[in-house]
Amino acid sequence: MSYDAALDTALKRLHDEGRYRTFIDIERRKDHFPHATWTRPDGSQKDITVWCGNDYLGMGQHPAVLAAMHEALEATGAGSGGTRNISGTTVYHKRLEAELADLHGKEAALVFTSAYIANDATLSTLRLIFPGLIIYSDALNHASMIEGVRRGGGEKRIFRHNDVAHLRALMAADDPAAPKLIAFESIYSMDGDFGPIAAICDVADEFGALTYIDEVHAVGMYGPRGAGVAERDRQMHRIDLINGTLAKAYGVFGGYIAASAKMVDAIRSYAPGFIFTTSLPPAVAAGAAASVRFLKTSEGQKLRDAQQLHARVLKLRLKGMGLPIIDHGSHIVPVHVGDPIHCKMLSDMLLDTFGIYVQPINFPTVPRGTERLRFTPSPVHDSAQIEALVKAMDTLWRHCALNRAEVSA
Repeated sequence: MSYDAALDTALKRLHDEGRYRTFIDIERRKDHFPHATWTRPDGSQKDITVWCGNDYLGMGQHPAVLAAMHEALEATGAGSGGTRNISGTTVYHKRLEAELADLHGKEAALVFTSAYIANDATLSTLRLIFPGLIIYSDALNHASMIEGVRRGGGEKRIFRHNDVAHLRALMAADDPAAPKLIAFESIYSMDGDFGPIAAICDVADEFGALTYIDEVHAVGMYGPRGAGVAERDRQMHRIDLINGTLAKAYGVFGGYIAASAKMVDAIRSYAPGFIFTTSLPPAVAAGAAASVRFLKTSEGQKLRDAQQLHARVLKLRLKGMGLPIIDHGSHIVPVHVGDPIHCKMLSDMLLDTFGIYVQPINFPTVPRGTERLRFTPSPVHDSAQIEALVKAMDTLWRHCALNRAEVSA
């Protein structure tokens, strides 16, 4: 076999389908987010505005976060020194987990190196703890949840996206005595729609199932203290396991679960993805704890309110031009394109001509034919930047003769 030829074929297929991904060389500027510097392939530089970052509230630049990281760096050095079981547990990790448990009203929390790993490790480990567990998973769950369910083996049921009646029918058909868990998300980031938390919890109560919610795109963003949509909807006490990230609204790095002390202890003791992974650097844990702590406050609520306002304004402006917006009322602003080549072309033109950075979202992240640009307004995007984005989108949509019929939510 010619391995080089196989590699060429695989890469050519991506190019032919218009979904080959390139890394854009961007340098963020301290105290100047969402401004950044783009270094072109020829080495020249251009000032740009970032419109697709997951640092939703700009906390990656916040003075409280940076001060905490500097303090921990000076106190402990760069790395953690090992896994949590060997030498990688510090006071900074314990403080972070205490902040997260308090945030979600749970007895305990456990920090992982990413929310992907937290989902994968936890969901794949639960079947070791609950033999015969049947997992009911929403059809649009994140890849990390799908992988965790798959790797755990055992029985699984996929219910149609947000279809509680289908979920109930699947559960009713299974052995009443079998242990069960429902895995779903609070916000599905590609369309920006919400999971029906209360209705799913009602079904879980009916069938004696555990509930597992991914709040990755909601923590820091919703609820009076930023604990997520479950907090906003007053359903947090009904959720058995909560997954979240420290790398989006909190602006740092890492992921976690929050649950009962016994549940966390069991995951900590059995999950290979936790046991065999070096822990977060103390400086990262310190910065994350400071961010979580800040966003619990009224000042954090001001950032959430400003972000929601900017998202509503951008949606209204783009809708006013007839662009096909997918709007479910969340902070995420997807614009439907429907073709991978056009999507990449629009992204490239926005960057090169207008200094607006937004990455194309193509298959396999979204189904073929639903390719889109996904904008994430923040509190620090100002009215002039919103105006510039709206005008650029109008110009390019006209230039490319794309459909202006609105996509229904």
